[in-house]
Amino acid sequence: MSMIPLTPERRAQLEEYAQRHGQDAASALDEALGAYLEWERQDSEEAVEGIRKGHADVTAGRTRSASEFLSEMRRKHDLPR
Repeated sequence: MSMIPLTPERRAQLEEYAQRHGQDAASALDEALGAYLEWERQDSEEAVEGIRKGHADVTAGRTRSASEFLSEMRRKHDLPR
Protein backbone atom coordinates (compact mmCIF):
# COMPACT_ATOMS: atom_id res chain seq x y z
CA MET A 1 0.00 0.00 0.00
CA SER A 2 1.32 3.45 -0.91
CA MET A 3 1.51 6.05 1.78
CA ILE A 4 0.04 9.48 1.08
CA PRO A 5 1.23 12.23 3.40
CA LEU A 6 -1.46 14.31 5.10
CA THR A 7 -1.12 17.56 6.95
CA PRO A 8 -1.78 17.28 10.67
CA GLU A 9 -4.98 19.29 10.21
CA ARG A 10 -6.26 16.98 7.44
CA ARG A 11 -5.31 13.88 9.47
CA ALA A 12 -7.30 15.21 12.44
CA GLN A 13 -10.29 15.90 10.18
CA LEU A 14 -10.05 12.41 8.72
CA GLU A 15 -9.86 10.78 12.13
CA GLU A 16 -12.89 12.79 13.31
CA TYR A 17 -14.80 11.83 10.15
CA ALA A 18 -13.87 8.17 10.61
CA GLN A 19 -14.97 8.19 14.23
CA ARG A 20 -18.34 9.77 13.34
CA HIS A 21 -18.89 7.05 10.73
CA GLY A 22 -17.65 4.17 12.87
CA GLN A 23 -14.76 3.40 10.55
CA ASP A 24 -11.01 3.25 10.67
CA ALA A 25 -9.21 6.15 8.98
CA ALA A 26 -8.18 4.15 5.88
CA SER A 27 -11.74 2.94 5.19
CA ALA A 28 -13.18 6.39 5.80
CA LEU A 29 -10.65 7.98 3.46
CA ASP A 30 -11.31 5.40 0.75
CA GLU A 31 -15.07 5.91 1.04
CA ALA A 32 -14.91 9.72 1.11
CA LEU A 33 -12.44 9.88 -1.76
CA GLY A 34 -14.54 7.46 -3.82
CA ALA A 35 -17.67 9.55 -3.25
CA TYR A 36 -15.86 12.75 -4.23
CA LEU A 37 -14.32 11.22 -7.35
CA GLU A 38 -17.72 9.89 -8.46
CA TRP A 39 -19.29 13.33 -7.90
CA GLU A 40 -16.47 14.99 -9.83
CA ARG A 41 -16.82 12.52 -12.73
CA GLN A 42 -20.56 13.09 -12.95
CA ASP A 43 -20.17 16.87 -12.69
CA SER A 44 -17.63 16.81 -15.51
CA GLU A 45 -19.89 14.70 -17.72
CA GLU A 46 -22.81 17.07 -17.09
CA ALA A 47 -20.65 20.08 -17.96
CA VAL A 48 -19.48 18.48 -21.20
CA GLU A 49 -23.08 17.61 -22.13
CA GLY A 50 -24.17 21.19 -21.41
CA ILE A 51 -21.42 22.52 -23.65
CA ARG A 52 -22.41 20.08 -26.42
CA LYS A 53 -26.06 21.19 -26.20
CA GLY A 54 -25.04 24.85 -26.22
CA HIS A 55 -22.83 24.30 -29.25
CA ALA A 56 -25.67 22.49 -31.03
CA ASP A 57 -27.98 25.44 -30.27
CA VAL A 58 -25.47 27.92 -31.68
CA THR A 59 -24.87 25.79 -34.77
CA ALA A 60 -28.63 25.50 -35.35
CA GLY A 61 -29.11 29.25 -34.87
CA ARG A 62 -31.07 28.93 -31.63
CA THR A 63 -29.55 32.01 -30.03
CA ARG A 64 -30.50 35.51 -28.95
CA SER A 65 -28.54 38.62 -28.28
CA ALA A 66 -27.11 39.41 -24.86
CA SER A 67 -29.13 42.64 -24.70
CA GLU A 68 -32.36 40.69 -25.33
CA PHE A 69 -31.48 38.20 -22.61
CA LEU A 70 -30.52 40.93 -20.12
CA SER A 71 -33.73 42.87 -20.83
CA GLU A 72 -35.76 39.73 -20.14
CA MET A 73 -33.90 39.10 -16.88
CA ARG A 74 -34.47 42.70 -15.76
CA ARG A 75 -38.22 42.38 -16.43
CA LYS A 76 -38.47 38.91 -14.89
CA HIS A 77 -36.62 39.85 -11.69
CA ASP A 78 -37.69 43.52 -11.52
CA LEU A 79 -34.10 44.77 -11.70
CA PRO A 80 -33.13 48.37 -12.48
CA ARG A 81 -31.40 49.25 -15.71
